[in-house]
Amino acid sequence: MRIGVLGAARIAPAALVRPARIVDGVEVAAVAARDRDRATTFAAKHGIPVVHDGYAQLLADPSLDAVYIPLPNGRHAQWILAALDAGKHVLAEKPLTANAAQARAVQEAADRTGLVVMEAFHYRYHPVAARMAEIAHGGELGRIRRVETTMCFPLPLFSNIRFQYDLAGGSLMDAGCYALHALRLLSPNEPRVVTARALTMKRDPRVDRAMTAEFDLGDAAKGRIRVSMWSSTLFSLRATVIGERGSMRVDNYVAPQGFNRFRVTVDGRSRREKIGGEATYTRQLRSFLAAVGGEATNLTPPADSVVTMTLIDDIYRAAGLPIRE
Repeated sequence: MRIGVLGAARIAPAALVRPARIVDGVEVAAVAARDRDRATTFAAKHGIPVVHDGYAQLLADPSLDAVYIPLPNGRHAQWILAALDAGKHVLAEKPLTANAAQARAVQEAADRTGLVVMEAFHYRYHPVAARMAEIAHGGELGRIRRVETTMCFPLPLFSNIRFQYDLAGGSLMDAGCYALHALRLLSPNEPRVVTARALTMKRDPRVDRAMTAEFDLGDAAKGRIRVSMWSSTLFSLRATVIGERGSMRVDNYVAPQGFNRFRVTVDGRSRREKIGGEATYTRQLRSFLAAVGGEATNLTPPADSVVTMTLIDDIYRAAGLPIRE
């Protein structure tokens, strides 16, 4: 599979370039950026043989099978749809789009073309995510009463694109989509937003620097996500499930190959589980390659993205903020 990169983004080396050196059958064959000089520098640094003059030229390259899209959130939908129209499979960074309407448009285009679109929730492809879901839904904890997920980290660079409303920025879009997706993975039913509260940016009160949302998970279960890019909680990457018989707590469910702590308590007895495996991005790329080859390995297709983006829209409305455009 020959894949092109739309945008010389900082995430691209970790998310695609380095994994492609490990995964047989994948070649990062081309790159394009708004600034050709930046694309040329990126290509030289990472050994990418072709630099295109722009995104449209890259999509028109008949030698490419797929594209990776790490552009700002607000530009995802436009270029995903253009890639599908050009006959290319798509691996796109999360969140897949800026809002639910755009996600539905992508789903319709993917269904029409029969091409693979994978939202890059890389954590979902690691054994830690599979094990969390197995315990949460396997009955070991008894009836689930509460699910909580967090993703908090400090990003005091307030000019960063992640804080720009016009590029579909905000803590819920960047950090929160992980926490929300993990909440969905572990919940007994699809969550329904009950309340939400945002801490906003002084320079643009449409943009959330932190968000807390409460959910009804059905069957008398409750849920909460707590996310931030700048708040009093500097760092937290945790998933917690509480059931009638016990609980599960996982620290660093997002990038568990670096480190993770996985603790399960049932009927008063606790155990720690050690779960290894390849890096999340490597496993994600393997799954993308297999999905392009016709295997049922796409765990984050557009249909899944529509549900996530609908919840994100609902959270913004509940917090009194506009949805991203």
